[in-house]
Amino acid sequence: MLPFSTIQEATTFLGRNLTVAETLWFNYSAKKSDYYLYCHNILFLFLIFSLVPLPLAFAEMMRSLGFNKYKIQPKVSLSSSEMFRCYKDVMWMFVLVVGPLQLVSYPSIKMIGIRTGLPLPSVWEVLAQLTVYFMTEDYTNYWIHRFLHCKWGYEKIHRVHHEYTSPIGFAAPYAHWLEILILGIPSFLGPAIVPGHMITLWLWIALRQIEAIETHSGYDFPWTPTRFIPFYGGADYHDYHHYVGGQSQSNFASVFTYCDYIYGTDKGYRYHKKVLRKLKEESRTDGVPNGGSYHVPTQYLKSE
Repeated sequence: MLPFSTIQEATTFLGRNLTVAETLWFNYSAKKSDYYLYCHNILFLFLIFSLVPLPLAFAEMMRSLGFNKYKIQPKVSLSSSEMFRCYKDVMWMFVLVVGPLQLVSYPSIKMIGIRTGLPLPSVWEVLAQLTVYFMTEDYTNYWIHRFLHCKWGYEKIHRVHHEYTSPIGFAAPYAHWLEILILGIPSFLGPAIVPGHMITLWLWIALRQIEAIETHSGYDFPWTPTRFIPFYGGADYHDYHHYVGGQSQSNFASVFTYCDYIYGTDKGYRYHKKVLRKLKEESRTDGVPNGGSYHVPTQYLKSE
C-alpha cells in the first residue's frame, strides 16, 4: 500500500510530476496491500499455464495445415484428450502446491526488500534486473537439474516431468510436487540478490514461465524472436533432453547454453546434430525427402 493518499502528495514526495505509468500504478495500487499485490502472481500463473500453450495445442491438432514441418519429433502426436489430461494434472498441482506456495511465501518477499512504492523503476533498471534474474536462475537450475538426473533424483522425483518424451507447452510445469518446490529456489535467488519492484517481480515470473512453455513446445518455429537472444537454448535444444529421457546427461540448462558448453554436458546434443546434418546431406544426395525426425538410436545420443 502506498504511503500517499493523493497524487499531489506523491508529486510532492518525488519533487516532480508522476509519469503516465506512475499515475496508473498509483490509481491501481494506492489502497491495495502489498500482500494483495503479490498474490496477483497466482492469477498471472493461472492465465499463463492456461492460455499461452493454446496456440501450440492448436498447432498439434492441425499439423496437416503445415505445422508438421516445424515439429521436432514429427513421428509423435498427442490427441486433444491427452493434452487436456496434462493440463488437468497441471491444474491440480497448481491448486495443491503452486497457489498455496505463493500465498505463504510473501514474508520472504518482504524480507528481501521487494517494494511496491514510487518511483517506478526505469526500463533500463528493469532490464538489468531481469538479466540478473535469468542468469542466476539459469546457473543454479543447471546444477539442480543435474542432481535430479542422478539415479535417486530421477527415480524419486524428476521422472514425472520426463513422462513426456516429446514435450508440449502444457507439460512445461508438469512435475512432481517436490520438484516444483525445489526449483522455486533458483527463481527466488535473483530477486533476493538484486531486489526490485513488484512489477519487475511480476515480469520475471511471467517471462520465466512463458520461456519454459516455449522450450517445451515441441516445435521449432523459424519466426520465434528468442532465436536472436545470444546463447539461448530454445525448443530444439530442450526437446533433445526429453527425447533421450532418463539416459540424458546432456542439455541441463533451463534457458541459456553456456553452462552445458563450459561443463561439457552438450556433447551428446552436438553429436546428435552432426548425425542429423549428415543424414540430411545423404537424403538430398539420394533424393529422399527429409522428415526432420529425431529418431536416431539413443545409444549414440548420450553425452560422452
